[in-house]
Amino acid sequence: MEERVRIGVIGGSGLYELEGLEDVREVKLNTPFGRPSDSYVIGTLEGVKVAFLPRHGRGHRIMPTEVNSRANIWGFKNLGVEYLISVTACGSMKEKYAPGHVVIPDQVFDRTTKRTQTFFGDGIVVHVSMADPFCPYLSRVLYDAVKKTGNPVHMGGTFLVIEGPRFSTRGESRIFRQWGVDIIGMTAIPEVSLAREAGMSYAAMAHVTDYDVWHENEEPVTAEMVIMTLLHNVEVAKEALRNAILALKDAPPSPYADALKDAIITSPDAIPPAVKAKLDLLIGKYLR
Repeated sequence: MEERVRIGVIGGSGLYELEGLEDVREVKLNTPFGRPSDSYVIGTLEGVKVAFLPRHGRGHRIMPTEVNSRANIWGFKNLGVEYLISVTACGSMKEKYAPGHVVIPDQVFDRTTKRTQTFFGDGIVVHVSMADPFCPYLSRVLYDAVKKTGNPVHMGGTFLVIEGPRFSTRGESRIFRQWGVDIIGMTAIPEVSLAREAGMSYAAMAHVTDYDVWHENEEPVTAEMVIMTLLHNVEVAKEALRNAILALKDAPPSPYADALKDAIITSPDAIPPAVKAKLDLLIGKYLR
């Protein structure tokens, strides 16, 4: 049996490849939920196996709402990933998080409206615990990895996720600030909940590109502004990812490996056989 890949990286805006990999190969996967965003690039970094996937596809072809997150997360699970690192761009909702800084969030606030957030349904009901959506262990690894680069990094914060693809209005941005959120973006949902259902540790390295549109002394956010800041952020992300991947070389099993143990509400006898077969990768060990 081929060795499993325990570490995965899903790259956001500006990060479409992972540098420094050796023995690289591409794996195209089909899943019960369709095709992932692109081929998975699998290689080794100083002996550590890692799988990389560009969230929006190479060339940035896929809008946030169009990202097939169920297929993406399923593909990582199928490869054996236990620790999934998300690299994502975000806007800052507080003065102290300046463009170019990195935030490692510990909470998420969902404002999306069009996204399927679970692998389940069709005869099986699962209620997974999400009180602490990001893995504290992996979050600490990411914080230390960014800190080693010398780039400003902040531990903790609430990540507000909006539907997109448009940026916020000034009125929305001001109200979001009143809610007490720290950063704003478009892609952590539904990845974070799907990763939990898949028994993976998930944490985000959120790279601040702008002050959204609330900051009176800054120009309103534009795609051009985001791209300019991303050029700096991507270099930080690449160095930090290398640090994080090497730090995870001897990581213990994911603390969320059994996240579904007490979350499946449906009686095993009541789950349709076709659904059992479809979701065997996730639920098989609980039903045997």
